[in-house]
Amino acid sequence: MRSPSAVRLEAVSKEYRSAKHAVRALDAVTADFPRGTFTAVMGPSGSGKSTFLNCAAGLDRPTSGRVVLGDTDLSGRSEHELTELRRDRIGFVFQAYNLLDALNVEDNVTLPLRLADRRADRAYLGEVLAAVGLGEYVKRRPSELSGGQQQRVAVARALITRPELVVADEPTGALDLRSGRQVLGLLRRIVDAMGQTVLMVTHDPVAASYADSVVFLADGRVAGELDRPTPEQVAARMTHLGEW
Repeated sequence: MRSPSAVRLEAVSKEYRSAKHAVRALDAVTADFPRGTFTAVMGPSGSGKSTFLNCAAGLDRPTSGRVVLGDTDLSGRSEHELTELRRDRIGFVFQAYNLLDALNVEDNVTLPLRLADRRADRAYLGEVLAAVGLGEYVKRRPSELSGGQQQRVAVARALITRPELVVADEPTGALDLRSGRQVLGLLRRIVDAMGQTVLMVTHDPVAASYADSVVFLADGRVAGELDRPTPEQVAARMTHLGEW
């Protein structure tokens, strides 16, 4: 039996307009991401990957169609409502770690809770820090950590609100090979062990192979899906789409 949706896009189109031109970044995209799954989104440059992720996470408003997070239709929500929804129900992991160097690891991780005027559940905080392998580094500043460790802080920060969806935009793009694999293994574990839902944009076939499935985009449209992907299968499909 298929799990309920963490997020779904229904005929979502997104156009960016200037005085002379209109660019359609997404063209009637429909996609459904069940809870407790790890999905990679791939496609050639300009295929609409970032716009897809931004619409799914409520950062961009579709020109037409709708995005539903759990049972919540994001259409017609005010900017204030969307800000609260993103803060409370979605975790974000970006290529840049976006940590505050004036704060230690624990304070960086719990920052979303303090912004929402919520107290941290100490037991859950300990669980999250242990899950990302940073339990002994809670008092260190970001500048005292490696790049891979800083990205693990960012993953812990994304988890601290117990979000319904974690979106990751090229989360290993700034990391060396070993650190990148550690972060990907961590994303895999939070799906398997914590039941999280992860939606990740990547250009790396090896990174995509950590996911349960890959959604391919081309020219703003879904151009296929691949379940239980291997790096070789992903690379072959990307070649077919004209990436290399």
